[in-house]
Amino acid sequence: MITLRNVTLRRGTKVVLDQANATINPGEKVGLVGRNGAGKSSLFALLQGKLHEDGGEFQWPRQWQLAQVSQDMPETDQPCTEFVIDGDSRLAAARAAVELAEASDDGEAMAHAYTDLHDAGAHDAPARAQALLLGLGFQVNEVDRPVNSFSGGWRMRLQLARALMCPSDLLMLDEPTNHLDLDALVWLESWLKRYAGTMVVISHDREFLDAITQVTLHIDNAKITRYGGNYSRFEDMRAEQLSQQQASFSRQQDKIAHLQKFIARFKAKASKAKQAQSRVKALERMEKIGPVLADAEFTFEFQEPAQLPNPMLSLREASFGYRAEDGSATTIVRDVTRSVLAGQRLGILGANGQGKSTFVKTVARDLALLKGELTEGKGLNIGYFAQQELDVLRPGDTPLEHMIRLARDLAASGALSGQGTREQDLRNFLGRFQFSGDMVQQAVGSMSGGEKARLVLCMIVWQRPNLLLLDEPTNHLDLATREALAMALNEFEGTVMLVSHDRALLRSVCDEFWLVSHGGIEPFDGDLDDYQRYLLDMAKQKREAVQAAQRAPAVKAEPVAAVVSPKPVAAQPVTAAAPAVNPAEQRRLEAQRRQQLAQKLKPHKKALADLDQRMASLQAEGAALQQKLLSALPPTELAQIGKRLKGIEDETAAAELRWLELSEQIEAIEQSEAE
Repeated sequence: MITLRNVTLRRGTKVVLDQANATINPGEKVGLVGRNGAGKSSLFALLQGKLHEDGGEFQWPRQWQLAQVSQDMPETDQPCTEFVIDGDSRLAAARAAVELAEASDDGEAMAHAYTDLHDAGAHDAPARAQALLLGLGFQVNEVDRPVNSFSGGWRMRLQLARALMCPSDLLMLDEPTNHLDLDALVWLESWLKRYAGTMVVISHDREFLDAITQVTLHIDNAKITRYGGNYSRFEDMRAEQLSQQQASFSRQQDKIAHLQKFIARFKAKASKAKQAQSRVKALERMEKIGPVLADAEFTFEFQEPAQLPNPMLSLREASFGYRAEDGSATTIVRDVTRSVLAGQRLGILGANGQGKSTFVKTVARDLALLKGELTEGKGLNIGYFAQQELDVLRPGDTPLEHMIRLARDLAASGALSGQGTREQDLRNFLGRFQFSGDMVQQAVGSMSGGEKARLVLCMIVWQRPNLLLLDEPTNHLDLATREALAMALNEFEGTVMLVSHDRALLRSVCDEFWLVSHGGIEPFDGDLDDYQRYLLDMAKQKREAVQAAQRAPAVKAEPVAAVVSPKPVAAQPVTAAAPAVNPAEQRRLEAQRRQQLAQKLKPHKKALADLDQRMASLQAEGAALQQKLLSALPPTELAQIGKRLKGIEDETAAAELRWLELSEQIEAIEQSEAE
């Protein structure tokens, strides 16, 4: 169990936590939330041992193995699979022990070391590492490429894979979804649901938190409040608490006003002086309830486009891809004939590598069309937010300088948006996106990722686009800004084409989806839940294909050769026909065989039925305990429930494994009898 008792934590002169208390029980999956700057990263650093408490008591089980995602960008030519395997600290220790034992030529030590190596999973480590890589979006032909041949975002996926590879009791994830596509996010979500240890995660993805967390720790005003439930449940309970606090504050203010009125009226009267004095003391003793100070909300809106061409653009037998310097072309999506209409809200779906970003970049004029026609509507004005848009910002320039340069460039191209271009107009516009005072003169390179993303949004909105192309716009946005973006997009009168792994944003904004898959683009007939199932099926097929390829060398040649080039079959001698069997006798023999088979299967089927009943009982008990966690409980009872939930999870996993074994045994018996 992890406990914080009256913990005070400072970063410089700022008090991040002040007499804070919290408990995390074994096996719990915890979401850590709070506004930017509230102290989430500082609490993370405390849990990781990078910071130490300035006061109070912080305890966690020292025997626990911690796994976390390194924020360092790996620079190595090591193959991806080996790089991920090295994240398994237990396996690394076992390998080191084997090398030490072999060097000492100690037979007994070598026996123990090799046993430990096997127990650490050396035999299937490459398969486990590659399963992680494929789940996180790497292609089959990329799992052995050098690490430094990938871009920064993909190297961070490798760091995530290393953390997942490490056997751990406590897994800590800080914004793990930032560099993931929706297909990798769905896979990660599925993996984390099966994770057996304790987990603490910081994320601004509402649906991700809802799916994988069962407890929420909220940091606010240097205090930590624990809520039983996922993020949506936390929001409901928090809103109820604030409502009750505001009502209590209002009642107390009425009481204070009444007491003060009595004191002011009667303090000069000798006959009432004693009562007035008692009310003064009552006021002094009263524990004051603070008013609800809501965080300042960030909102913005897109102005009405100057014109709305319809269709916005038309594609006819269009092919999308890349053209190399030598002129050779790599086609990713081909023969697309579609139209984008005014007012459409399109979500662009597709597994990693299928061509979503290539399609969007071509529509945004960043890439040339390889083949076919792309016809733009008259007056088309595109606002494009690219995944790498933050890298395009000039680190040494200020927000005001970015806006001045944008206005100058648009004036030179004759495409002014109709906004004011005076410096004061640009300052006022920046203020709408929370760039005010000295911030307009602050170098962009010193800003956070969220502030940079807000600046890019500001520049897009200023241009008054009628077609928005948004490629992963939420990577650096907090929950409040994501909600502001969703509201602004819903009020936008133009057309939206959105690529995002933020399912809450997709559900809120998009009313239809296009699927980029197998080299084409087609409407997706279903919702996001259907698409998630589709992605999981695709991931399963990919894993099975890799496993089949790994098994292929062991079973090659002879059967394949026999199929490919069959030899003529020699004539077989004709044997005498078997004597006819009496039908009644045949029925008797078949009944006897069925009875014998039923006797053989009876103990297996009984065990299978018992397992079904036990798993249903465990599931019901687990659901009841999960529901119990939603209420306020003393720490001892919380610990007992956490331990029991862990026991239920372990017992269920063992029961499922036994269920599979029994099913295979039943199938084998039935097959042998059929033969």
